[in-house]
Amino acid sequence: MKIIDIGSAIRVLRPNAKFSIDGNTYEGIDHWDDGGENPPTEAEINAEIEKQEKEYDATAYQRTRAPLYPDIGDQLDDLYKKGAFSDDMAAKLKKVKDDNPKP
Repeated sequence: MKIIDIGSAIRVLRPNAKFSIDGNTYEGIDHWDDGGENPPTEAEINAEIEKQEKEYDATAYQRTRAPLYPDIGDQLDDLYKKGAFSDDMAAKLKKVKDDNPKP
């Protein structure tokens, strides 16, 4: 689900702005205050929305992969058991495990 709208574009283009929007149209920008700076143009906003949409689409694989990976704790435990950590890190992990044994 994309969460890219005029408000998110304005927050990137004018991070210090205080504004409200009635709806999701350029004409709906209301109550603008940015210390004397003008609101971004409609073209600037549309370009920013397009940029954010491309970035969102380019990272779709991350959102697809994330819930499919094993739990990070399981991943780390597997690395520990296979001896993939430095001796120092392995000692720290062993201490935690020894101090908190499985029931």
